[in-house]
Amino acid sequence: MPEQFLDVRILDNFYQTSSFFPMPVVLMSTFAESGKTNLGPYSLCFPHIVTKQGDHAMMLICRATSNTARNIVRTKVCAINFIPDKKKYLKNCVMLGFPGETSEEKMKHSIFTLLPSGSYGAPPARAGQASYPEIVEEAIQVFLCTWDESYPLQHNEFETYYFLLRIDRIIMKKKWRDRLFRGKGLPTLPIDYGYRDNVRFWFAKHSRPFAVPIPEGKGNPIEAVRYACDRFDPDIRWEQEACAKIVKVPRIFLNRVIAGVVAEAKKEGVAVITAAFMDKVQDKRSGEK
Repeated sequence: MPEQFLDVRILDNFYQTSSFFPMPVVLMSTFAESGKTNLGPYSLCFPHIVTKQGDHAMMLICRATSNTARNIVRTKVCAINFIPDKKKYLKNCVMLGFPGETSEEKMKHSIFTLLPSGSYGAPPARAGQASYPEIVEEAIQVFLCTWDESYPLQHNEFETYYFLLRIDRIIMKKKWRDRLFRGKGLPTLPIDYGYRDNVRFWFAKHSRPFAVPIPEGKGNPIEAVRYACDRFDPDIRWEQEACAKIVKVPRIFLNRVIAGVVAEAKKEGVAVITAAFMDKVQDKRSGEK
């Protein structure tokens, strides 16, 4: 007989009190009032705007009274640091996450190394804003962000803020950048199940990632083709209409076709592949046959 489902009372912080909900662990870098960098660990930080060309964002949910919230409201900028899944890092995150301490008091306990962000991105566009705070050297990747004040900061009467963080730039360690664009290898990032038992935070160990191929015969939807095109060469950008030109290419030949188009683009000094350029390449190859 199948095991029975039972009701669970839905409590505040339901994602950790009334369910098992896996979350990321990131370190938010912000400017303290002293001008020094404050680090705050967060798990309620998720992609929010994901498909609008040139306009991508994360959503950070945090206490209005936290150092991170106050710093973002004051300076409008932050950096989201994705740290690797190492026990010593997560233990330090738990220590850095307790409320009530000033930035100076808390950062005395930090084991993370801070690097200037100046060489990794231009200052935010809006006049009067600070440049980005320092970033965490141990991180695998970092999102440099600006707070979009047009999104409602507070949606209810509770002491909770909702920050829409526009992603200005993503920077990544070379090893993982290379693997990202080759589509081979994934970093081990933390999985957090939150504050449980009234005394402990819980994190999950990783097993080796595995891949499941897309079923044969499903074709190449434009999103999959766009994904392959955008990641083939970081110096070449593809327009949507150009990607649509190769949707019907069999999956086994897709990378070969993309490689040929990219090679032709670099040969001609083209940085953006358009539908017109695709037509030009196709006409050239037809003439060579």
